[in-house]
Amino acid sequence: MSKLIECVPNFSEGNDLHIIKQITNEIESVEGVKLLNVDPGKATNRTVVTFVGEPQAVIDAAFLAIKKAGELIDMSKHKGEHPRMGATDVCPLIPIAGISMEETAEFAKKLGGRVGKELNIPVYLYEAAQSNKERNNLSVIRAGEYEGFFKKIKLPEWKPNFGPAEHSVKSGSTVIGARDFLVAYNVNLNTTSTRRANAIAFDVREGGRVKREGNPVTGKIVTDEKGNPVHIPGSLKSVKAIGWYIEEYGIAQISMNLTNINITSVHKAFDEVCNKANERGMRVTGSELVGLVPLKSMLDAGKYFLEKQNRSTGVSEKELIRIAVKSLGLDELAPFKPEERIIEYLLKDESKERLIKMNLVEFADETASESPAPGGGSISAYIGSLGISLGTMVANLSSHKPGWDERWKEFSDWAEKGQHYKNELLKLVDEDTNAFNKIMTAFGLPKATDEEKKARTQAIQDATRYATEVPFKVMQLCFDSMEVIKAMAEVGNPNSVTDAGVGALCARSAVMGAFLNVKINAAGLTDKAFAQNIIEQGNVLETKATSLETEILRIVNSKI
Repeated sequence: MSKLIECVPNFSEGNDLHIIKQITNEIESVEGVKLLNVDPGKATNRTVVTFVGEPQAVIDAAFLAIKKAGELIDMSKHKGEHPRMGATDVCPLIPIAGISMEETAEFAKKLGGRVGKELNIPVYLYEAAQSNKERNNLSVIRAGEYEGFFKKIKLPEWKPNFGPAEHSVKSGSTVIGARDFLVAYNVNLNTTSTRRANAIAFDVREGGRVKREGNPVTGKIVTDEKGNPVHIPGSLKSVKAIGWYIEEYGIAQISMNLTNINITSVHKAFDEVCNKANERGMRVTGSELVGLVPLKSMLDAGKYFLEKQNRSTGVSEKELIRIAVKSLGLDELAPFKPEERIIEYLLKDESKERLIKMNLVEFADETASESPAPGGGSISAYIGSLGISLGTMVANLSSHKPGWDERWKEFSDWAEKGQHYKNELLKLVDEDTNAFNKIMTAFGLPKATDEEKKARTQAIQDATRYATEVPFKVMQLCFDSMEVIKAMAEVGNPNSVTDAGVGALCARSAVMGAFLNVKINAAGLTDKAFAQNIIEQGNVLETKATSLETEILRIVNSKI
């Protein structure tokens, strides 16, 4: 697996799109880097940029962007709602795949050293890249902001990690580090009051508010035995928050950083802000995501809001995202486009999903063409996906059947299982064709020398083995999916029992069809032990699937 890191620099310019484009052009000029998202904010006068790639390419691109931002942005003239200290205010690196946090931190240090030395910009390390725990928190480092840093940087305890101990008038100072994935999330309020928005921010953020005697705003600060202020913690763990007024929208917002979405999810943060706002006589009107969000956050939110309605969560990924967007009000201020905001969608290799992106007519035409792929393996996977789709439909109809309200969760769980099998089988529609193409590619390798012949033979065997394993996986998934189909024939909505029967026919046919591909590909393997073993397993699955189909059809026919 190649090493992949994400970089999310925040630049102190959100109004001049020409300046922003010049900065992102620098990023895109580096080979091996993919620009995922550019999110400018007018009121904050700040742009969050997201890009990914292999580590060295990413830090090369980040360096060029920081350099260009320093040339184009004049911090002495900068005004904005968001705290900031430099033209490139903060530049975090996030491990995505094949790389540890420790390794990512070393790349952050490498980038910081280069920025400090070559650009003469003061650089502070933060989070995983900063060994001094007293100055690894971004808000602590940034305290005083641009205006206060001319004096702060002269203090011995605030000497930069890299670069001069001289705060640049034009480009300010920069914070570079390594951290886990963070979701920047703002919740909209029906007020224009920054003070009231801040009160809610203090209610929810983990750091809470300073404890005071008497009046919670003007009262004397309570201190501990060491003279340090005592804090009343907020209600949400792993959350940083501030209230501000956004002139662009004419509303106040709670601006949050969700630093661990496994502890506090987007939907949990949203609901808690709703509760605290209601307690203070305000209403939440919607929310917005800044930058990108993991797919899981959106799916979890969709399921959460469906569960609150006692509705089945076993619906499609697209529907879960739609429910999440509407429930969180993510489209209140601007359209929310999942294909542009969900990180997995932006990283997806569209070339590997060619077939399932076709409409029904296109898919049929492609299958009927003179091309040998898609063939029986892809068609088997697709038939299997249709079979379990029917079983899932019965589960969802049963979950919403009038008079069966108390059983909604039972059928919702079956529908979720069905959606899992459907999604996995749809992936295999394309993967079976990709596996076939790998064999063709291997056969096309050069064979002029003994070394080339040996490499070609090995490539053919590797590709053939994979082309055997893919349809076998189709067999396994289709057989396993028959558990859902059988349950729906037995206990599902009786008006849809024949749909379960058709689903069983599809699943069994898919098992048998995929097995034909397993057998023909296994015949070409030199590893006879593997070939024999997978054929034996295939025979068992085929026999079980045929038997289970008979049983399901008996149940169906007894009810019609």
